[in-house]
This record gives sequence, structure tokens and C-alpha cells, in this order.
Amino acid sequence: MSEGRLVLVATPIGNLGDLSPRALEVLRDADLICCEDTRRTRALLSAKGLAARARLLSLHEHNERGRTDQVLAALAGGSLVAVVSDAGTPGISDPGEHLVAAAVAAGLEISTVPGPSAVLGALSVSGLPTDRFVMEGFLPRKGKERAERIELLEREVRTTVILESPRRLVATLTELAESLGGDRPAVVVRELTKVHEEVLRGRLGDLPHRLEGEEVRGEIVLVVGGAAPDSAAEASDEQILIALRRARSEGASLRDAASVVAEVLGIPRRRAYELALAD
Repeated sequence: MSEGRLVLVATPIGNLGDLSPRALEVLRDADLICCEDTRRTRALLSAKGLAARARLLSLHEHNERGRTDQVLAALAGGSLVAVVSDAGTPGISDPGEHLVAAAVAAGLEISTVPGPSAVLGALSVSGLPTDRFVMEGFLPRKGKERAERIELLEREVRTTVILESPRRLVATLTELAESLGGDRPAVVVRELTKVHEEVLRGRLGDLPHRLEGEEVRGEIVLVVGGAAPDSAAEASDEQILIALRRARSEGASLRDAASVVAEVLGIPRRRAYELALAD
């Protein structure tokens, strides 16, 4: 039997009308549908007149690694396997990244049905520069790792996209204003494509006060403007090492990590490479 195909299918982040015709076709024809929450995917299929049958397999952050071999076996046996998250594009701060990496390593066919993305949607309506941007996802909740990540953002000249929970939004905005400066432009995008969609634009120092006392609900994406290139201070060795270690932890080779960090921090590549060698 010929090998199957793994398809990453983007699903609506709110408005069900955003599910594309090709996404419907893949979900209709798939032998197996890997989903973050089987209940939500079953409801989506039902709303679109598709039968779930016994095709749904839960694949979330707690079991993805344990389920990967099962999915690879299905692909090797010729199955068409679709991967969806609860909303948006799989693998972007959602399950799927590990599975895709394993499928790549196994030489299996992988394709995508692009579509809804909270990250790109928020970025596109923010009004901030979109030619170069960085996706931070969810910041660490506390401790040294959180402090290090925020410290790197102080010098980040690209627009930054951050995901945050409603209950931590005001605290995160306040902390970013203290570290990055209250004048840094920022946009809070809430409940994108849903009935109560809201786009709140302002400065990091002002936004916490505008949200104070409100009961913030729903999915939140925070878009923050980059630092002015001519105002960014020279990066310290410690900042460079933090960035290098992060890039290496995400799978970059030593040379690639040095190149990326040099570009982001605006330092000579040789300096980044020498620090990486000495670390």
C-alpha cells in the first residue's frame, strides 16, 4: 500500500464561515482526524454536515509525543490524516509541531490547508509594521525564564506578537511597559472574528489603565511595536548568550543560531559565533 499524507488543516478561530471549501474536503475524506479536543472537532464537523464516525483521535500537548508513532503507522499504511487544533492553524502555539517533525524525519508527505490564524489576523489589523515580525507565543508565567524573554524584547526591533490569557493581560501589559517603555505602541486584539471582536490600540503605558476594572474575556492576542533601531543599547554578552541558548534549544545549529541572534540583536555575527563557541 502506498504511503498516506499528513495534512495540517486550519479551522475557524470564531466565525464558522471561515472554514474553506478545501478544508471541508480534507475533513470529509480523511481516514483519521487528529484533534486537540474531540468534542470541539465533533461539533465543527456536525455544524458542517460531516460525520465524525470513529475517525477522531485526540492529539494535545499532553499526549502528542505518545500518539506520534500511532499516527506515523497510519500514514505508512496509506491513510489520509488531517490535523486540526481547537481553532486556527495547527502547530502555531498549538499541538502538531512534534508530529510534523517526526513525519519529516520519516520522509512522509506533508501538506497544508492554510486559513484562519489569530496571529496573522491580529498582526494584519494592528496597524503596526508587518514586513518583519516575531511570534513569541505565550510568555513564561514567572521566574528567570520570563524575565530573560522580556529582556530580549527590549532590543527587539521587529513587531512582536504575544498570546495571553484574559486574567493575566493587565499584569503583562504593566510589566512590558515597565521593561520596554510606556511609549511603545501596542494593540490588544480580543475575540477576533467573533461577535464581541475588539481592537484596542494605544501605548503600553496607557493600555493597563484603560482596561482597569473591566472583566476581560475571550481569546487575546497582543501586538507590540519594535524598539527604534537607533535607540537600542548595545547588547551585553549575557543577553546574547540568552538568545543563543534559546535558539539552540529550538533546534538551530550553532552557526544558524549565531546568524539569527546577530541579526535580531544588531551585532556582528562573529561576536555571536565566538560567544556560542565559548558557552
